[in-house]
Amino acid sequence: MDRTRVVIMGAAGRDFHDFNVVYRDDPTSDVVAFTATQIPGIAGRVYPAELAGPLYAQGIPIVAEAELERVMRDERVATVVFAYSDVSHETVMHAASRVLAAGADFVLLGPRRTMLKSRRPVIAVGATRTGSGKSQTTRYLARLLAERGLTPVVVRHPMPYGDLVAQRVQRYATYADLDRYDTSIEEREEYEPHLDAGTVVYAGVDYEAILRQAEQEADVILWDGGNNDFPFYRPDLFIVVADPLRQGDERRYHPGETNVRMADVVIINKVDSADPADVAALRATIAELNPTAEVLAARSDLTLEGPPIEGRRVVVVEDGPTLTHGGMAYGAGVVAARRFGAARLVDPRPAAVGSIREVLDRYPRLEPLVPAMGYGPTQVGELEATLNAVDADLVLAATPIDLTRVLRLDKPITRVRYDLVQVDGMPLSQIIEPVARMARPPVLAGV
Repeated sequence: MDRTRVVIMGAAGRDFHDFNVVYRDDPTSDVVAFTATQIPGIAGRVYPAELAGPLYAQGIPIVAEAELERVMRDERVATVVFAYSDVSHETVMHAASRVLAAGADFVLLGPRRTMLKSRRPVIAVGATRTGSGKSQTTRYLARLLAERGLTPVVVRHPMPYGDLVAQRVQRYATYADLDRYDTSIEEREEYEPHLDAGTVVYAGVDYEAILRQAEQEADVILWDGGNNDFPFYRPDLFIVVADPLRQGDERRYHPGETNVRMADVVIINKVDSADPADVAALRATIAELNPTAEVLAARSDLTLEGPPIEGRRVVVVEDGPTLTHGGMAYGAGVVAARRFGAARLVDPRPAAVGSIREVLDRYPRLEPLVPAMGYGPTQVGELEATLNAVDADLVLAATPIDLTRVLRLDKPITRVRYDLVQVDGMPLSQIIEPVARMARPPVLAGV
């Protein structure tokens, strides 16, 4: 029987998950390649046979997205699956036009085919855009569950930038686990705050294997989504964080609009930093897209940890993905610098080296700041060299990690911490109560 030849367009995340769930054991399909974008260093690798299964003894090549037409032609591809997130609807349709022009079908796999069912209750957190505040929301939910005597376990959207076989199932309980798995700065940004709060985190490549292991120690699974992707696990409660600083993107970005339409709860975050008119417009859009969703508002509470910044010249380090494919020109670090009286934000561009300079050149709209890019040892070294070369009094680090664990800096560091504080709407503590009841063992009569 002829197998349908398939390419999966991705960014080392949903693409691997869609393959594992839909195509890995399908004898009627032959996935001939993944294409890669957004994340440096992924193209040119192979999705290994150990993960790809018996139908793919040689593994599956990962090529740059620019090679799509060549691969479709050379491999006689009939179907292309689009499987990455935080891109405009226009970008999705440009990709579709490339595929259709080459004669193939263009496919978006939906939640019904790709969500796995857990044996434990699942609360999933998604967003309209990268950098909306998913992780601080997940941390808040973990604390609420722990206060009820339940054990939450976080499962984080994949970031498999290293040895994919070794990363099949990763469990993080301590900082030593971060070192053991040789995690990048981007991974540490997502895992460290959960570890600081005492919550175990799982991540990796094979999300069914991850789920089955996490279920053994969790009362409740907390899905901490990446970018603005929809969950890999079927949620009992789906909470979506919307960003009024990018009001309108909830209609324009894939699959953020899908998330808003699917949500049980939408949290409008950052209301303390946003224009009230944008908050009102976002509320109106949510009401139109999903009139049954519970809508809450929250602020992102900023605190400083370290030397005072008032009157000092600071070089700001921000979360990288929020600024790159997230489309923001600044983040919590710039907000904190202005709110807490820094004398000046020092422009890092004259001191930037290597890939850090390339990123700053690629995103000229950025405020004076350094994105915390660190996808590999070379880039981590370039980030360190850049920060050391900037003529500033201190580093104001708004990345969620302790930079001193990965960089050797010649300046003092002040960290910006940010936590979710709900300001209106039904309390989240009340909203999660039905899920908490599902997680508690039943009380037997007479016991």
